[in-house]
Amino acid sequence: MRLAIIGLVLLVAGGVTVVTGVLPWQEVAVLVDRVAPILGFVIAMTVVTELVSEAGAFQWIARHVRGWGRGRSVMLWLLLALFATLSTVFLSLDTTAVLLTPVVVTVARQAGLPVLPFALTTVWLANTASLLLPISNLTNLLAQHNLGGISPAQFAQLMWAPSLAAIVVPLAFVAVVFRRELRKTYALDSARPAPTTSSTAAPDKVLLLVSAIVLVLLLPALVSGVAIWIPAALAAAILAVTFAVRRPKVFKVALIPWSLLLFTCGLFLVVEATQYLGASVLLGQVAGQGNGFLELLRLAMTGALGSNVVNNLPAYLLAEPLAGTPTRMAALLVGVNAGPLITPWASLATLLWHERLVRMNVLIKWRGYAVFGLMVAPLTIVAAIAALAVLGPGGVFG
Repeated sequence: MRLAIIGLVLLVAGGVTVVTGVLPWQEVAVLVDRVAPILGFVIAMTVVTELVSEAGAFQWIARHVRGWGRGRSVMLWLLLALFATLSTVFLSLDTTAVLLTPVVVTVARQAGLPVLPFALTTVWLANTASLLLPISNLTNLLAQHNLGGISPAQFAQLMWAPSLAAIVVPLAFVAVVFRRELRKTYALDSARPAPTTSSTAAPDKVLLLVSAIVLVLLLPALVSGVAIWIPAALAAAILAVTFAVRRPKVFKVALIPWSLLLFTCGLFLVVEATQYLGASVLLGQVAGQGNGFLELLRLAMTGALGSNVVNNLPAYLLAEPLAGTPTRMAALLVGVNAGPLITPWASLATLLWHERLVRMNVLIKWRGYAVFGLMVAPLTIVAAIAALAVLGPGGVFG
């Protein structure tokens, strides 16, 4: 509700800039042409992931992953980290924050292990692992458009090195800081079954099978080069029809992320107005220019600072005109994707993650979260930019 109110305020403010002529209608038309397919994809993927969750796919993994860990905390942690990475890369960071967080907490509790290292791994990877593909993060989709609509394969070729570094560093940090917790073992036969809801108490095998097939077919389609909203919309339609037949009660107004859409539309409009008034020119004095390591690091740190002060989406939009080359665009994405690890509002995924933890009575103190973030975020950004400078396009081995 709070997000919707903020979005409404932003939308009204943006509308005022249009009505008063501060932001010309022509610029609004260009903005709509750019973001409409992206928002369509966000809506379709939200429906897909929510229905897949309703079918019990994530609960199925929660039931089995504890056994796959073979009683070793570190093995269980690595499996959940792998799951978080794959979920973020192929289903987006918000999906990981919303749907995977309850799974991670449940599995840790079933095993009698501390929740904190597992919860931090989830939210950090939800942000830092969102660099590889356009579908991983809304900022990536915007960057893909700015780069001339390059294919997902070309995008991955640009981002693979910093993406790998941005995944490894937070995992290494957790492994060192929580080494005692990760050395523990757990009994495979003593854990209680996961609590179920009315929608998962009696899993529908047909829904589970259809959801699995849809996911298996959807993931390669999303990286095939076809406009991503098309396979996402088709997958959402197939699942919607299946659920309409098997379990129509799941269709609620909340299935569509109205608050997120309102917030995103208002944010786009306001940032476009500030950009039109020259905010990016002023920011350019901080972000600098050039494709050397220090120049790329400067741009990435600017994006990270902006993300933690306001939010990663406006930080990206304001700095986008400063990323004149593919390498600088990659550096900016490192800043706005891997940098929002300090303040709770730095990314929407972090807020969604915390909301899920509160619902499950898991207490995370923001002061402690910020202290950890102040350590891991700079390390992650430096490592990712170093990987980009050495292994990326134009690098020593690029």
